[in-house]
Amino acid sequence: MDYKHYIAERLKIDGVSVKEIEEDLAVPPDSSMGDYALPCFKFAKVLRKSPVAIAEELKTIFPVGGEIQEVSAVNGYLNFKIDKQKLAQDVLERILNERENYGAGDEGKGKTVCIDYSSVNIAKPFHIGHLSTTVLGGALYRIFNFLGYKAVGINHLGDYGTQFGKLICAYKHWGNREEVEKGGIHAINDLYVKFNNEATEEMEREAREYFRLIESGDKEANALFEWFKELTLAYVKTIYGKLHIQFDSYAGERFYTDKMQPVIDELNEKGLLKESEGARIVDLEAFHMPPCLILRSDGASLYATRDLAAAEYRKKTYDFHKCLYVVAYQQNLHFKQVFKVLELMGKAWAKDLVHVAYGMVSLEDGAMSTRKGKVVWLEDVINKCVEKAYTVIDEKNPALENKADVAEKVGVGAVVFGALYNNKIKDIVFSYDKALSFEGETSVYVQYTCARARSVLEKAAAEGYDKTQAEAVEPCASEAELVKAISVFPETVKAAAENYEPSYIARFAVDAAQKFNKFYIDCKILQAEEKERAFRLRLTEAALVALTNALTLLGIGVPEKM
Repeated sequence: MDYKHYIAERLKIDGVSVKEIEEDLAVPPDSSMGDYALPCFKFAKVLRKSPVAIAEELKTIFPVGGEIQEVSAVNGYLNFKIDKQKLAQDVLERILNERENYGAGDEGKGKTVCIDYSSVNIAKPFHIGHLSTTVLGGALYRIFNFLGYKAVGINHLGDYGTQFGKLICAYKHWGNREEVEKGGIHAINDLYVKFNNEATEEMEREAREYFRLIESGDKEANALFEWFKELTLAYVKTIYGKLHIQFDSYAGERFYTDKMQPVIDELNEKGLLKESEGARIVDLEAFHMPPCLILRSDGASLYATRDLAAAEYRKKTYDFHKCLYVVAYQQNLHFKQVFKVLELMGKAWAKDLVHVAYGMVSLEDGAMSTRKGKVVWLEDVINKCVEKAYTVIDEKNPALENKADVAEKVGVGAVVFGALYNNKIKDIVFSYDKALSFEGETSVYVQYTCARARSVLEKAAAEGYDKTQAEAVEPCASEAELVKAISVFPETVKAAAENYEPSYIARFAVDAAQKFNKFYIDCKILQAEEKERAFRLRLTEAALVALTNALTLLGIGVPEKM
């Protein structure tokens, strides 16, 4: 049963719809207050009464009985306690019927959400700074698909600019095809670094000429560029494979070369394009922003020009409900400018563009800055986590089969969870030891909880214990807390989508795991009497389903044993 809807339908508030009431109902942080609470503060203006008076009045008219055991009014909140036995019965039935679809929805049916994330640069390896955009975007991609939307994952490749002329020049002077093929992305990057350190003025001129040749369609220059691109994508796809990331489009900056002029023409036609010191800009002073630079004084396009063209293309191609840009908070101004320019162009859909900003990731020693030469490659972080996970698992369970596979899931999961657990806008300091701890707020703790639950179920099956026809029982405190914890997964998934916050799901997973482990310690499961044992086995299985679904949405594997 959908208890929020059940409560909302029975609350009659003048001028407030059932849907609005349902959206405002929340789970109180203190479970002793109730299972759901309705804050009455926002109704004060409509009803011309204090929140305290509104809560007291609603309490007297709400029909207590049936599903709702008790209603109380406390400091402007209306609290509802649900019949714990009925709640447990409904929650377990729903989870065990829906299984891998528990938490899924159809509210996105017929709607497309474009998600621009990861957006790697051709010829440059992934560094740890790419972690957040990649796993955050990947999680949102899975979440929106889970809720019935058609998610379109877009890798807006950084494949345009004079750096590619420099790279071709470096390859011509110092490169060797066999060595580059063998060294892949790192060999290409070494050539680029060498150019920046050793290039003469003559080589700089050559580099500009090579970029001009790429733009003009020169066969040899473009063949080299496409080769560098091929090597880059082969490399990044191995990392995407480890992180369970996928894309539907790799249309990068270069793809929009022939799509920028119509946008520039439209800006001209609408009187938005102005000249400033030889450059062409859109003046945004009236909106307290610097001008949006569209063309440099030499006529070259910029990021904004290509982003305007990309937004137009995506709307025409996908007719998106929302278009998300998962890009670091340092680009806040850039996206405000681009969205405002589209709005000034009369694009009604500009309101559907969302910059999903996130904070920076660094290691405990501060390593991340490329300018200081302390760049850390993401593949090295992943590999180190997997190696450390193998060592920890080998110490804890030396007889475990498939240790390498388990270590891969645990190590990769630790990297992903470390980037997703906190609110996305927060800067993150990644710690190998903390991320791989079997205790605390980590993916390893949640994965271990799943393995523990699966072990209980396997032992029960081996003993021939039946859980299919479990009778309703009155849950004890630990059981009731676990039921409540796993019951909120569907609304957690919806909230994660609405706020573009996968951290909600990560925190759900930790909370539900903590509640399961308390239940596991407090309640005998296999040693209980038949009626209680059947109920507890069903509760164990339901918890495993909810936790598995949560980790899967985050892109984290669930080992069967640990």
